[in-house]
Amino acid sequence: MTAYVNHDINKLLAKNSYPGRGIISGISPDGDFIVCAYFIMGRSENSRNRIFRETDDGIKTEAFDPTKLSDPSLIIYHPVRFFGEQIIITNGDQTDTIWQFLKGGSTFERALETRKFEPDAPNFTPRISSIVCADGSYTMAVLKSADAIGSACARNFFSFPALSGVGHFLHTYDGDGLPLPSFRGELIRIETSNDMDNFASGIWSNLNDDNKVSLYICYKNRKTGEIRSKIINKNTQGAF
Repeated sequence: MTAYVNHDINKLLAKNSYPGRGIISGISPDGDFIVCAYFIMGRSENSRNRIFRETDDGIKTEAFDPTKLSDPSLIIYHPVRFFGEQIIITNGDQTDTIWQFLKGGSTFERALETRKFEPDAPNFTPRISSIVCADGSYTMAVLKSADAIGSACARNFFSFPALSGVGHFLHTYDGDGLPLPSFRGELIRIETSNDMDNFASGIWSNLNDDNKVSLYICYKNRKTGEIRSKIINKNTQGAF
């Protein structure tokens, strides 16, 4: 029965000094809310010089100090966008690719067939993505280098039903290192919470203090469609 254990996200984060970027999708224990979260971390000045900012249809990353922005190519993007009743969450500009494909009547999977891991050798950072449907079911994907030289892309998709109290956690790295070790294995089944603020506080406090940058979390009421969200930015020392 161990396959059905819901792990404590706080303990998982406390044991990993550098999970990199992370996505959580799931359902609250009372079954009332869709639960989504996304965080970013950074080791370089360029990566740490960021905040999340709310947009009309989600959030975007911005430079906290524009004068210190050296390369926006892999750090400035829309991590979260809403498409109708669906929620798209990714760690890069593939958010917009997915949105465009959905707008054209295509699918999450077909959109990601056109993308691959990030061009940041030797790390070849995985592109991680999630799409949450109106009924609370969700599909998560990881696009990884198939070998050590980045010659091909392996695309893995994981589809989950809406189960009360259950979420899944996908992150880019298994820890710190050089090169950074990519996420391996199946997605991690985690315990969610009915309380958005407590859930956010636990995640934020257990991310490595030196490396954490920003956290976004939202709870969508499954009956009314109402969305509550929260942003925590280390650079602004607060949430809004």
